[in-house]
Amino acid sequence: MGGIQSGQVDTVMREDRVFAPPAEFAAQARIGSLAAYEKLWNEAAADTEAFWGKLAQELHWFRPFSKVLDWQEPFAHWFVGGQTNVSYNCLDVHLGTPRQNKAAILWEGEPGDTRTLTYLQLHREVCKFANVLKHLGVAAGDVVSIYLPMTPELAIAMLACARIGAVHSVIFGGFSSTAIAERNNDAGAKVVITADGGWRRGAQLPLKANVDEALEKSPTVKHCIVLRRLNNAVHMHEGRDHWWHEMMDGASADCPATPLDSEHPLYILYTSGSTGKPKGIKHTTAGYNLYVKKTMEWVFDLRDEDVYWCTADCGWVTGHSYVVYGPLSCGATVLMYEGAPNWPDEGRFWEIIEKYRATIFYTAPTAIRAFIKWGDKWVDKYDLSSLRLLGTVGEGINPEAWMWYHRKIGRERCPIVDTWWQTETGGIMMSPLPGAIPTKPGSCTRPMPGILPAIVTDSGQPVPDGQGGMLVMTKPWPGMLRGIWGDDDRYRQQYWSKVPHHYLAGDNARRDADGYYWIMGRIDDVINVAGHRLSTIEVESALVSHPDVAEAAAIGRPDDLKGQAVAVFVTLKSGVPNEELKRELKAHVRKEIGALAVPDDVRFTKALPKTRSGKIMRRLLRDIASGKHQIGDTTTLEDFSVLASLQKDEE
Repeated sequence: MGGIQSGQVDTVMREDRVFAPPAEFAAQARIGSLAAYEKLWNEAAADTEAFWGKLAQELHWFRPFSKVLDWQEPFAHWFVGGQTNVSYNCLDVHLGTPRQNKAAILWEGEPGDTRTLTYLQLHREVCKFANVLKHLGVAAGDVVSIYLPMTPELAIAMLACARIGAVHSVIFGGFSSTAIAERNNDAGAKVVITADGGWRRGAQLPLKANVDEALEKSPTVKHCIVLRRLNNAVHMHEGRDHWWHEMMDGASADCPATPLDSEHPLYILYTSGSTGKPKGIKHTTAGYNLYVKKTMEWVFDLRDEDVYWCTADCGWVTGHSYVVYGPLSCGATVLMYEGAPNWPDEGRFWEIIEKYRATIFYTAPTAIRAFIKWGDKWVDKYDLSSLRLLGTVGEGINPEAWMWYHRKIGRERCPIVDTWWQTETGGIMMSPLPGAIPTKPGSCTRPMPGILPAIVTDSGQPVPDGQGGMLVMTKPWPGMLRGIWGDDDRYRQQYWSKVPHHYLAGDNARRDADGYYWIMGRIDDVINVAGHRLSTIEVESALVSHPDVAEAAAIGRPDDLKGQAVAVFVTLKSGVPNEELKRELKAHVRKEIGALAVPDDVRFTKALPKTRSGKIMRRLLRDIASGKHQIGDTTTLEDFSVLASLQKDEE
């Protein structure tokens, strides 16, 4: 394996299992064969602009566009001259059709309270709240921060902003006051929408108190709207704070959607930088709307009778694209749940699927590994026969976790769509189409129609099939980010400077002989052992295939002899942490992928440090393994006690 070019990554994982789409599923699918997918993909590749221009006719336009794409690298203008409105495309287009009385949102609160909103009712609530915002002086282009629990009001607030052209910045309800203030100030937010609190694992989250503290350091914010969720006593600042229900009582339900330029900003979503301040990813109106609508239809093979449940919080991009804008543009019934998957017990998700007869279930690999750790007994208590399609999102899924999901949740009859995409891409970039593309455990398979990826070295040279390298996009697509809010230089530098004329995804990947893509982890997560560049996800997959291991994270730590040594952090589902098990795990990695990847250090931990969207924070583990104190931005860390216990073990 010698002579690896810079940017090329050795691959040591072998995965040969292939699962064809179930014949019954394929027979009824929107795209029902590999040939149909390839025809669509080839059509899009041959003339990308004509392809997207034709599909854009599916949106409602107040004024038609004159040109599909104006590409001034690295800035894209899609559907130039057109005017549309995302809220209109999610709501008004369904009025006067049979869908107007269909459930748009089925909502379950953590304590068990429930609500249903039809498209007609949701439209009414959105119009009223849009008028509330206008009453407070919010105009097109103003930024509104949203810091709410996962209640229908979160979707209502987003859609109301979109209706009048306000730019929303959703801040996850677990963030601290410092994180809220940082985001308010970077965006210049004018209004904050929050609640008196929210539920999480039976505890009450002090959302209003966090906002009060943040607003002491947020000079641009003039008004704060407060939703009553817990009915607890909160401080209301005279003149600044307003109760949601009181404002809504007097609001008109008549609020026509504002015609907006196709490139009008729709939202900012902040993602953590590896160091320094978070960056505000900017998405705009028409291209994003079209992209999430089409990928929703293709990937989830959506039908009118589906009950679709994406477990993501709207504080993350998955919640924007595949809880709110994608599904509602398609007229779907969306299931929303406020709380944690293990409250009041570890069977809550399966209970919800049984109760609502959910047909599509889309969740994160980190959740799937938690389900495995909690044990099959929780799954076995419930009837999951309504499910017809499963999905994963957030990071690569280990083949063994994929197989458990396939067997235990899908009963070997539900296709799994393993989706690869990012906050920056707006929507799904690579995924099986469930009626068309055979799946391989751990592979996101093939790119969406209109998406043209490549795998290259540091110098931009193509990497041969079977070898890993940097994943890039060779052509713009409608859902792509339009920049970093207020920082064009950082946008150019981060995404466009390393490989000229290509969008740098920041992930390593390889493509196999069948044209399937395998994500190999972040570019920063490569371990350089004695001149060989190893992908963290392959080492982790080998460990997770051991029957005692629930979850693993692999990182490189400095080593005088090899350059880097492989250090792994392991969470067990059974077995006792001891020296014998360490030796057994090392031998298991040797057997699975070879001597090169055998860990030098094996550390057992009750939990791994993760972002609130479920990604393992390997950067923090690298600091711990190399004896450094944590650095950089930790605002997205889910549980600081995990970090504290890992550091304590280190001492």
